[in-house]
Amino acid sequence: MKKSFYILTILLSFNCFSQPAEFKAPDYEQIKTDIADRSSNFFYDTLLKRLKEKDTSLTADDHLHLYYGYAFRKEYNSFYRFKDEEKLMKYYRMDKLDPKDYDDIIKLCEKGLNDFPFDLKIMNFLSYVYRAKGDEALYKKTSKIFEGIVDAIISSGDGKSCETGFHVLMIGHEYTLLGLFNLEVSGQSLVGKCDYMKLTEGKYKMEGVYFNIEKMMENETKAFGGR
Repeated sequence: MKKSFYILTILLSFNCFSQPAEFKAPDYEQIKTDIADRSSNFFYDTLLKRLKEKDTSLTADDHLHLYYGYAFRKEYNSFYRFKDEEKLMKYYRMDKLDPKDYDDIIKLCEKGLNDFPFDLKIMNFLSYVYRAKGDEALYKKTSKIFEGIVDAIISSGDGKSCETGFHVLMIGHEYTLLGLFNLEVSGQSLVGKCDYMKLTEGKYKMEGVYFNIEKMMENETKAFGGR
């Protein structure tokens, strides 16, 4: 059975993706201030270096500043697509990975994450391959980073309305969350500053999930010469 996201089931075993009792929309102005302050624990260059080194001591606040702070980086591109995505897709589509391909896959994944450190699909796949290869140390480190970023997104809302939608920086992150919660989508529409994902009718208590895409919209406006 070919399925691109079969790896998600591995990470779900951590049982860390339940909706928190409290959520709070990101304070973007405060985050912007924090990540620009060299004396702050949240200075972005320092945090990003720790992320790329797979520092498992990163806190929930660190992950929050890393993810949402990226929206203020010049390299943030809401249209981003990994240039070697097709090479990885070959492996995503396989029924079973060949152990001789593990090292090549790891190199591709690391290259992708170096270009865009919040590519959750690649990060998830990398974690899976590390475990398949028997490298438990790197599996745990990569998984913990993945979990930290996902938790940051989940803590930003409850998805029940546009006002309380999950804040995301990429469309792909919407599908990562939907996959983690095993939610089937039957339709998609734009509602104000939110993406509304309509769920398959009759299967869930919620009719749909809202994702706040305000930072994506701002980024796209800049890309097309807006202010």
